[in-house]
Amino acid sequence: MVTDLRPKMASLLGDHLFQFSGQGPPPSKDFFQLIVSRNEVILTSWKISVRLGCKGVAPKQQKISHHDFLHQKTLQQEVEAVFGDRILEHTKLLCKGKFDYLERLTDDILLKILANLELKDTTQLAQVSQRLREICDSEKFWEQTVRNGCADFTRDMEGIASAMGWRKMFFTFFHTSGRKGQQ
Repeated sequence: MVTDLRPKMASLLGDHLFQFSGQGPPPSKDFFQLIVSRNEVILTSWKISVRLGCKGVAPKQQKISHHDFLHQKTLQQEVEAVFGDRILEHTKLLCKGKFDYLERLTDDILLKILANLELKDTTQLAQVSQRLREICDSEKFWEQTVRNGCADFTRDMEGIASAMGWRKMFFTFFHTSGRKGQQ
């Protein structure tokens, strides 16, 4: 019997599924915030201008259900113009109920998962997304790799690792393909 875990996983999500903010494209100096909650998409904009008539203008906020957002082409075009096509596509996937749970895991949990993988597998995992690439390239990951996977590592080597970097230490002292003629 196969159990669908999506309803259980969805219950782990907070109220805000996604939040992103930034300045609009030139020549506008306006500031925008996009929030995708469990039930709606909220786009808020703040008018940034030195003109006297714009001073103190309240933010403009558009709230729309997921279903309506998927059919509202003008709002989609506005999101794409401000945040780009990747953010628009991610927003549409969230509105369709397609969540990327792996991307939502904390760095500490991802590091624990990576600790159970072979190094060659982490190089493939790093190709999945920018976030996973950043984690696999991080000093925390390489420190974990050296401390947990290198039997010859001693406490005396910590200073060297801190000075030269954990990744460089791994490839200099512990990775077998980096050693010529040694066995």
